[in-house]
Amino acid sequence: MLYLVVGGFFGDEGKGKVAAYLGIKDKPKLSVRTGSINAGHTVTYSNKTWKLRILPSAFINKSTEVALGPGALTSLEVLFKEMRETETYDRLYIDPHVGIITDEERQEEKRDEYLMNVIGSTGQGVGYAESKRILRKLKLAKDYKELERFVTNVPNRILEYLDNGYKVLIEGTQGHYLSLYHGEYPYVTSRNTTASGILSEAGIGPKYVDDIIIVFKSYVTRVGKGPLEGELSEEEAKKLGLVEYGTVTGRLRRVAQFNIKLARDAIRINSATQVAITKLDALFKDAYGIREYEKLPVEAKKWLDELQEELKTPITLIGTGEDALDMIDLRKEVS
Repeated sequence: MLYLVVGGFFGDEGKGKVAAYLGIKDKPKLSVRTGSINAGHTVTYSNKTWKLRILPSAFINKSTEVALGPGALTSLEVLFKEMRETETYDRLYIDPHVGIITDEERQEEKRDEYLMNVIGSTGQGVGYAESKRILRKLKLAKDYKELERFVTNVPNRILEYLDNGYKVLIEGTQGHYLSLYHGEYPYVTSRNTTASGILSEAGIGPKYVDDIIIVFKSYVTRVGKGPLEGELSEEEAKKLGLVEYGTVTGRLRRVAQFNIKLARDAIRINSATQVAITKLDALFKDAYGIREYEKLPVEAKKWLDELQEELKTPITLIGTGEDALDMIDLRKEVS
């Protein structure tokens, strides 16, 4: 079985929490990350928190192998730092085609006033590294001696595990409306962050996919420039308790209330089969830490029922707190 986790808004939806939960609960044989180091995933489990930028969040299950797909980009510094923090040295695979960002790309990006001031780039060198990859100038994982022991053909490993009946999880990054092709260009990231782009970066075709889980937060946030329909003022966001800061940049996230139209469009384009809703407890404080649907406050259940009707896609995972296990899992009920 292969399933994929994709962001439905502008990133920051809680994909790391969802992937960590799936790692613990489903025990996939392999979890594959795509994307790059310009976005962060936060994982909290047993009173410990990890802020990851490139390794899969399902690392939390110590029996799960982790991998970077051929379309991923990382720096050696971030990679080795996270490898130590997650203790994945002996269960990590890196495709030989993974791009390696150096200080040269970071400095080039930081000198680009258009990217930094107009677009709101994170300055991690990702855009410049991607452009060099297209020009065939970027060095890849296979070019670095220190990565030799980790290098393997990740698409082949995915297919081998699927052939043998194992579960494989593919973790996307950022969100649908930051896609280079589907977002509000130029206020987008440097890659296609939709399900089709994630599969391309993992190196396999769509026929292998059993489920696509699209993640929405109970409200919308985005970091950096670009349109945000229904944006709340900072004061309004504070009153509602919806103030957040970016995992990588620490920048204040801009906030809007849940957008049905954006969610519907993202579900259609990503061909999502299931919806995960995170931070339900931000809207309904009494929902905090609840792990059984029946125990949710009546108003929270009403909101979820009405939302599911609007989205016409089953809501199967509901996050109610920071911990990876603060999750209501309804997948059996809708299967």
